[in-house]
Amino acid sequence: MPAATPTHDLLTELRDFAAFGAKTLVGELQVGELRVPTFTNEFWTAAQREGHSLHEVSYRACFKPSLPAFFVTRLSKPGDLVYDPFMGRGTTPLEAVLRGRRGGGNDVNPLATMLVRPRLVPPSLPAVLARIDEIDLHYDGTLADDLLVFFHPETLRELCALRQQLLRAGERGPLDPVLDWIRMVAVNRLTGHSPGFFSVYTMPPNQAVSADAQRKINQKRGQTPPRRCVRAILKKKSKALLADCASLWSHDPAADAGNSPLSCGQAASLVALGGGSVTLVVTSPPFLDVVQYADDNWLRCWFCGIDPALVPMTMARTVPAWQQAMAPVFAELHRVVRVGGHVAFEVGEVKGGKVRLEEAVLPIAAAAGFTPLAVMIHAQQFTKTANCWGIDNNRRGTNTNRIVVLRRDRAKQARGSGAS
Repeated sequence: MPAATPTHDLLTELRDFAAFGAKTLVGELQVGELRVPTFTNEFWTAAQREGHSLHEVSYRACFKPSLPAFFVTRLSKPGDLVYDPFMGRGTTPLEAVLRGRRGGGNDVNPLATMLVRPRLVPPSLPAVLARIDEIDLHYDGTLADDLLVFFHPETLRELCALRQQLLRAGERGPLDPVLDWIRMVAVNRLTGHSPGFFSVYTMPPNQAVSADAQRKINQKRGQTPPRRCVRAILKKKSKALLADCASLWSHDPAADAGNSPLSCGQAASLVALGGGSVTLVVTSPPFLDVVQYADDNWLRCWFCGIDPALVPMTMARTVPAWQQAMAPVFAELHRVVRVGGHVAFEVGEVKGGKVRLEEAVLPIAAAAGFTPLAVMIHAQQFTKTANCWGIDNNRRGTNTNRIVVLRRDRAKQARGSGAS
């Protein structure tokens, strides 16, 4: 695994990059007095499923493992702490751990920690399968009508029984690693559009629709929720997620588990991290008001006993408001990133392609003391995600990653230029 690469070598590599056959388009972005070089190319594979099996957990607007891998291998070395203050499903911390680093993360969404923690220290498959067989899936309580539009009555009874046991175990203290894993798998399999999910055909698993919307889907498709076996689906998904864990490529996550800090809270207050403790940040923040948390996650929140109204998501509706929300985040990142460390801050084109958030990032990052080094524009081939949302290739930022690369220098400065 390559050691950390000096910044000038990274910029040279971006300029000369041709791993996928295309030459890099080099340009310059000027925002106020800031002048930053831009590099446009396909910097990592467009393949849909090219990462470790543990990454295959659905989450809204998550980036591919190859994105953090690009920076982890170039801007950190084994043992360094790689962090994501908006970790979502945990792609950055998991990829860091798999590559011999310590991976940490934070998210205001409590579901994120539930999805990330079990995969950083995955239990053995035999232990998981044995525990699934031991769970009592009998439930005699009332079944909610709104849930029956998604699930067969017998499937819903099994889910309610599993949910009840998980909530009761959580009241007694932290779940043991195997039960923690089972909850993560169950949350991931609640709804989707294949027989591998507990539900009838519905929206992708990272976005729940309302009960009324699902009634319309059922009517339009002439469908009723089929009987699904909860045990069988839990086992099948566990086997798939753990498929690569015996491979030589995979790092042993247990070795660094105690040094992989996870937290649930605001990204502007990373109280679990000491100053200068992070070598590399790879992250993607909320993009303006494009994600409706309560609407998208109501089923997952129901299963985990979370009140979505109490989750303080960032919902800035204008670029100035978004900058105001991100400014204290950059100030906190400047505190926790060591001198010489880096931040790869991935944003996208929003508002129909009319807003390019990299232009909003540069001045507030510089004001926090970071030196802007480059803007990478990763242009890739057509993807399933873009097709799913009815968006053409390289339109509206759907499959164009735009990454602002920053360096933490010793002196805080309000202005800086790119290729210093």
